[in-house]
Amino acid sequence: MTDSILKVEHVSLAFGGVKALTDVSFEVPRGAVFSIIGPNGAGKTSMLNCISGRYRPQAGAIHFDGRDVTRLRPNDRADLGMGRTFQNLALFGHMSVLDNIMVGRHHLMKNNWLTGPLYWFSPAQKEELAHRREVEEIIDFLEISHVRKAVAGTLSYGLRKRVELARAMALKPKMILLDEPMAGMNLEEKEDMARYILDLNEEFGITVVMIEHDMGVVMDISHEVMVLDFGKKLISGDPEAVMADEHVKRAYLGLEDEQLQEAG
Repeated sequence: MTDSILKVEHVSLAFGGVKALTDVSFEVPRGAVFSIIGPNGAGKTSMLNCISGRYRPQAGAIHFDGRDVTRLRPNDRADLGMGRTFQNLALFGHMSVLDNIMVGRHHLMKNNWLTGPLYWFSPAQKEELAHRREVEEIIDFLEISHVRKAVAGTLSYGLRKRVELARAMALKPKMILLDEPMAGMNLEEKEDMARYILDLNEEFGITVVMIEHDMGVVMDISHEVMVLDFGKKLISGDPEAVMADEHVKRAYLGLEDEQLQEAG
């Protein structure tokens, strides 16, 4: 992890008179699990939205894989290898699990409206079969084969989170942005999701940028952690060093000076 896949430089974002982010800069090493933490309203999701292209910052620049993507649309960033999941599930509830994941392959398909109608007599059939093989590998990896034909809207919350991760993986991303991937899960579901995140990072070589409130998970699987507070960067670095910082304890854990002294 010697070079950076993502560089955020002096990014500021405001909605009217409300400052969501103020002069935030950081780098994500290629191949890392990089967690963004902070209290509610710290600007974590706003930062992910700037990185993914959903928001355009008023100041600063964002470079992904050596390219300035500050003004690129979200679909153009996906073409470059940037995947995304959302805090609130964004699945097509009426579609099957398989079809939801296939949507993630859409930007990789080469056939168009001219060749598509000639499905049986053009490369379109072979292309779809190749994409389905890729999707089936992801389904096996995330252990959701038993629900592959189920309607996504009928699944449990934990399984729907897994399907959304599968759809993001179907993009074949170099980097994946995860917005609270374990929110609302029970302990067993969290352990499973943490294992999948580690495996997609280690086995698929995907860089992970993750927002997560479960500090146990953050400490266990992150290579680096950045803390935001009121839209400003407090600190970034090794998880243990970050969590030992007094400013982090005060801002994120809500400890007072007396408690900080007792905690040592």
